[in-house]
Amino acid sequence: MTKKTSGRGERDLRVKVKSARGRKLSSTLWLERQLNDPYVKRAQVEGYRGRAAFKILEIDDKYRFLVPGARVVDLGCAPGGWCQVAVKRVNALGEKPGKKVGTVLGVDLQEVEPIAGAEIHVLDFMADDADETVKGWLDGKADVVMSDMAAASSGHKQTDHLRIIALCEAAAYFAFDVLDDGGTFVAKVLAGGAEGELQKLLKQKFTKVANMKPPASRSDSSEKFVVATGFRG
Repeated sequence: MTKKTSGRGERDLRVKVKSARGRKLSSTLWLERQLNDPYVKRAQVEGYRGRAAFKILEIDDKYRFLVPGARVVDLGCAPGGWCQVAVKRVNALGEKPGKKVGTVLGVDLQEVEPIAGAEIHVLDFMADDADETVKGWLDGKADVVMSDMAAASSGHKQTDHLRIIALCEAAAYFAFDVLDDGGTFVAKVLAGGAEGELQKLLKQKFTKVANMKPPASRSDSSEKFVVATGFRG
């Protein structure tokens, strides 16, 4: 049986990473996985800052909320891949003649390298006045609030699950304050049992709440994305 290749005239050779003195086995395996990850390679070729860019691409391909003219807030935007995708899709640079020009606003606790077409700020979105600050920057409300944030890993699966659910709930309450009617909220969660309350909360505020694990999410990851559309204010 002939081995399938990429179809681009190159053999699909898996990169093996040798263990190095002082490097843990887990680090070696992570490096090997990165070097062999097709999404990592695509990100490099297409100029995205990380493989996570393809997650929001695939989510938006299905739900179509990053439309020309949309005002988008990306919470915890570092390193910037989601902003890069949003800039293109909402026409923030005005590169699509005859289409509305959107706005992309990224916020993070740390400084992020500038992205053409996006406005990036250092901001703690959980600060008391963060919602008013963001609405001031947008000169109005947002059409989309999205988040690929994850809490720092503790190494304990259930603890990490609870932390990211708490972070996602905080992002949801922020979205309630800044979203315009009909807006969309997208955020990463980890499957683990505690997300039921989050789903219940979102269903009170949005006309439709769905969950999606995009193809770009690694199969061995418990991450999924909640997509809430039709904000009711």
